[in-house]
Amino acid sequence: MSDTSEAEPARTGSGPVRRVLFRLVMAVLVLLLAGRTYQETAVALARSDGSLRTAEASVTGLTSHTVSGYSGGGQAGGSGAYFSHTEYTVQLAVGERRKRIDDVTDRVGHDLWEGKRVVVGLWHDRIVEIDGRDVWPGWHFGTLDVTLIVLSPVTTAWLISLAVSAAALLAARTGRVPAGRDDRFGPCALGSAVGAAALLGLLGYAAFGHVLAYWPAVPVCAGTAVALARLGTVVRRLGRIAAEAAPPGAESAPARA
Repeated sequence: MSDTSEAEPARTGSGPVRRVLFRLVMAVLVLLLAGRTYQETAVALARSDGSLRTAEASVTGLTSHTVSGYSGGGQAGGSGAYFSHTEYTVQLAVGERRKRIDDVTDRVGHDLWEGKRVVVGLWHDRIVEIDGRDVWPGWHFGTLDVTLIVLSPVTTAWLISLAVSAAALLAARTGRVPAGRDDRFGPCALGSAVGAAALLGLLGYAAFGHVLAYWPAVPVCAGTAVALARLGTVVRRLGRIAAEAAPPGAESAPARA
């Protein structure tokens, strides 16, 4: 009995710690996702409105390598279509600074050679274009981007739940009937489902080679809008139930007093 009673506080005490760690991890993921979204959106806007800073540069190094494999995740001899293309690593001298760009496509790298003078488009000193051609990696299969993409359904649902909780708290402070956790579950679930559907739509859109620079904002905004609309319906229903349950004259009694 003594062993059980001593172990029980340890188990119950780990709950708040886990919640705090989860919130810290989610906050870090949201900040990273927001930073990448801002970066990609700002670069896309700068390219579209021509506000990239330009500078003259010279090619100081150029190496190439061949990338090959089978599309669709197929293996050799499988059903996937075989592909092969060349990618370049370009080293540039921009003034007194040296810059390196990896994974430059053959469409751009084929027209470069060591010693060639080019004009680069810069965003915060990062090369986005070479002679007007895009060399920005965008959303790609790097470790950070893959992590953010894989966990985007979780971060989307978490942000929607935060918005619903904040809206419910605001509604309670303005005199409406407070919405408890069970009351908020339905709006959160519906918003998360809409966000997941939006993510699937974006995934299908990306399969055709179209990637929105600001794609993380789409499921969050869509899911939040639906969740808040549903929460408004729930709060109004709770208000009607509370009004019907109140005894007659309960609202006018304080006024008579």
